[in-house]
Amino acid sequence: MENVLSKSDTSIHFYRINPSNNTVFPLYDARIPAGFPSPAADFLEEEIDLNKLLNPHPQASFIVRVKGDSMIDACIPDGAWLVVDRSIKPANNRIVVAWLNGEFTVKRYICNSSGVRLMPANDKYPPMPITEGMDFLIWGTVSKILIDTLKSY
Repeated sequence: MENVLSKSDTSIHFYRINPSNNTVFPLYDARIPAGFPSPAADFLEEEIDLNKLLNPHPQASFIVRVKGDSMIDACIPDGAWLVVDRSIKPANNRIVVAWLNGEFTVKRYICNSSGVRLMPANDKYPPMPITEGMDFLIWGTVSKILIDTLKSY
C-alpha cells in the first residue's frame, strides 16, 4: 500500500490499494459454525482473490486507518482499517469518510427532513449537524471494515 495522502492536522492517512498484488487464499465451501465444528467442512472448494473481494473498484478505492472510538458501536474500533470506495454514492445511514471544516472524520451519514448530519456510533459523542457555511465533503463510502481480532481493544 502506498500512502497517497496524509495531512499533519488530521489523524487519517489514505492508502491506495495495489491491484497488481496477486493475493489469493484457499476458500472452503462451508460456513464456520460458532458452536460445534462440522466434520463435513474439511475440504477445499476454490480460491478467493482478496483484491477482487476488497477492491472491486481499484481506481476509486482507498484504505484508511481509524483513530479514536467514535464508531465503536458500529464495529469500528480504534486501529481498524476501512476500505473506502469513492464510486459508491453516499446513501442515508451508510458509513462515510467526510471532510468537515478542515479535518477527516468517519461517521454514519444521515439525510432526512431534519437535514444532513454525521452520526457517531458512540454515545460519548454528539451528532454533527451539517449547516450552510461549513466546509463539508463526502470523501467516500465505507465498503469494508477490517479489524485485527488479535489486538485487545
